[in-house]
This record gives sequence, C-alpha cells and structure tokens, in this order.
Amino acid sequence: MARRIKIYFDGGCRPNPGRMETAVVTGGAATVVRDAGIGNSMDAEWLALIAALRLAQDLRLTNFVLLGDAVAVVGQANDVVRARGDAAGHLATFRALVGDGPAPNIRHIKRTQNLAGIALARGR
Repeated sequence: MARRIKIYFDGGCRPNPGRMETAVVTGGAATVVRDAGIGNSMDAEWLALIAALRLAQDLRLTNFVLLGDAVAVVGQANDVVRARGDAAGHLATFRALVGDGPAPNIRHIKRTQNLAGIALARGR
C-alpha cells in the first residue's frame, strides 16, 4: 500500500484583521504566500486549507492527509463544528473543490508539529 502523503497548512495575519499570509508544505517543499489579501486569522486558515486541497488535486494525490493547527477550521471542514459567517463561504468553496469525491482526511495537529506554521514564522 502506498504511503499516505502529509500536507501541512497554516494561515495567519498581522494585525488581525489585516494582511493575510498562507503556507502549504509537503515533501519538504513550502509554498508561502505573503500577501493573500486582507482578512482575519480564520479567513487565512481557510485559504491555507483550500490551497492545500488544491495542491493535492494538482498533484493528483489519492492517499493524503491535510494537517493543520486551527481547531475551528479543522472542525468545520470535517462537519463537526458549524461554520458561520465568512467561514460558511470558505466551507462552500472547499466542498465545491471536493465535489462528489470522498471527503479528504483532515486532522488537527499541535502548532509545534505544523511544518507550514514553521515556514510562515521563518519569513517574519
């Protein structure tokens, strides 16, 4: 059986609300976007998760897990926590990307384990 590919995602903004940034890391390669627009930290986390899913799709991965440290976003994406306001719009975008396929595996990890968060912090 093929090894499951880990895709780390993280987003943030400074100040909050303010200029957003995102990072996605897989296979030792980081994609960091320093100017992802204006929003709040929840928006930035959602944009990072969406970018991680797009990367998995672009790479045509079938056995992958999306790993992030934003408890609320992971819960909303897994339909455990209700998404409200802007988060509901991000969730709709995410679901549209998933389409009729199986829901991707999304797991919460500690901030210290999030390679995408480490990549974001390096450039500050």
